[in-house]
Amino acid sequence: MKLFLVAGEASGDRLGAALMAGLKVLAPGVSFAGVGGPLMQAEGLQSLFPMDELSVMGIAEILPKYRQLRRRLHQTAEAVLAEAPDALITIDSPDFCLRVARRVRAARPDLRTIHYVAPSVWAWRPGRAAKMAEVIDHVLALLPFEPPLMQAAGMTCNFVGHPVVSEPRAAAAEVQAFRVAQGIGAAPLILVLPGSRRGEVARLGPVFGAALERVVAARPEVRVVLPTVAHVAGTVREMAAGWPGAPVVVEAAADKRAAFAAADVALAASGTVSLELAANRVPMVIAYTFNRLTWEIIKRRALIDTVTLVNLVSDSRVVPEFLGPACRAEAIAPALLRMLQDGPERAAEQAAMAVTMERLGVGGEAPGLRAARSVLGALGSRA
Repeated sequence: MKLFLVAGEASGDRLGAALMAGLKVLAPGVSFAGVGGPLMQAEGLQSLFPMDELSVMGIAEILPKYRQLRRRLHQTAEAVLAEAPDALITIDSPDFCLRVARRVRAARPDLRTIHYVAPSVWAWRPGRAAKMAEVIDHVLALLPFEPPLMQAAGMTCNFVGHPVVSEPRAAAAEVQAFRVAQGIGAAPLILVLPGSRRGEVARLGPVFGAALERVVAARPEVRVVLPTVAHVAGTVREMAAGWPGAPVVVEAAADKRAAFAAADVALAASGTVSLELAANRVPMVIAYTFNRLTWEIIKRRALIDTVTLVNLVSDSRVVPEFLGPACRAEAIAPALLRMLQDGPERAAEQAAMAVTMERLGVGGEAPGLRAARSVLGALGSRA
């Protein structure tokens, strides 16, 4: 069996790698082609081109790279047709992936198509599900409330759990060793996560740095750690060089696991990182800003009053958010200071994080295996 996978960003690379590992267990001899990052490549994928070329978010941010993205779109669709796989599996990044699926479907209407990560039709643009059903047969959903929405649009769908529930977490000894190695000792530790895309790091970095100046002025003992990914590590290091809190930038997987487990609080960009923080029970403050045009469009179309997955899955609103024009240092810093204290706000977040992990499938079969079973089931049901 040959499968063609397409991922467009770091979170999709993690999903794709876990799916590939599960497929290799359940379907020995399976082979892969497509586009992916370092984790998928470690599972045996030879990427058609560097995945980070697709890691662009926001309408205004995409426009300067439109021609390059369109060229990669054509290249990917042509590669699918040339490989003639048993199925095309697109992973998140719907603006790119579903365009690939549409081109492939037009040329090969018989080819089975599977999309990993249901579109957030509960958040905005609910019509996306019906449009997606024109080119996608089966969906792997990360959130438990998503399958009925996909099925209503005409696709089959399984909730496969979120991969965060089975990702390894650092033990106490690793946390202690990390603190010693980085010279942090017993100091309060703030995890700073300005995103995995160059554009969002550039937008959020100055705001995050200014917020930290206020926090460290009030709590001089605080230390700062920034886990990051290879393709933005240089930008992050340069950005954080002048920050207070003696910032440490870490890339290695073991160091990042230890940093998450060691943190007392986090300042993070909006995204799936909120679930990684929840898995490690790290109280968080979420902040994000878009280009002004992108923000105005999203604000008008939004169907929800929170973007943080911990708030949504736990059906609470305890994680503070500072989005768009509210993403300002003078607003973010007081929220971080409150979360550094043992008080009702911190306790409420910790309770919501526990509920979130339970609902996402903690303690059950690994999501990569569940996703692999869903893929094989969808292909078998077609036969």
